[in-house]
Amino acid sequence: MGHDQDLGLRERKKARQHQVISDTAIALFTAHGFDRVSVAQIAAAADVSKPTLFRYFPTKEDLALHRFADHEDEPARVVTGRAGGTGPLQALRRYVLDGLGRRDPVTGLSDHPEVLAFHRLLYGTPSLVARMYGYQQRSEAALAAALGGGIEGALAAGQVVAVLRVLALENWRRVAAGESADDVYPDAVAAAELAFGRLRTGWRDGPGDAQ
Repeated sequence: MGHDQDLGLRERKKARQHQVISDTAIALFTAHGFDRVSVAQIAAAADVSKPTLFRYFPTKEDLALHRFADHEDEPARVVTGRAGGTGPLQALRRYVLDGLGRRDPVTGLSDHPEVLAFHRLLYGTPSLVARMYGYQQRSEAALAAALGGGIEGALAAGQVVAVLRVLALENWRRVAAGESADDVYPDAVAAAELAFGRLRTGWRDGPGDAQ
């Protein structure tokens, strides 16, 4: 076996180990609660040592939130990888609508039991909510750079990331309250279209708004 093959095998083994540890941790967290499960329990259930676990996941919160880390640069990649002649907002709008159509958990529009359990864990654990803002800040910074940087890029990225967060949270709240993803879908699409319409045209003060 050549050197490249050895490296490829090691990377695949590392990826499998990473997935096993993560899946084990999330299963324990959703079954018992984040604060009631220790890192030692996760390591034992995943059949790894604590030092090995911490090589993959530096903190306990990372065990639950790495799924968000995997997606944090997606908006930036959508912008940088868009087709010629497609504007950034147009590309991001299509990304959101496609995600809603797939019932992507990132959009909040998923009623799969495991996804619902994970979202309840996330939104019901203050330390995870606080850590998630770090992922969102990195997502915003990457998107700002993709949009050209400077104050204009930062302002645009801040608005987009806020829109994605609000849309996903509203979808999750409705699904968590018992509505099916299929029932929420039309309203989710309408809300996304409204949000991107506002991003495209800007906010206008109406009668009675602050001057």
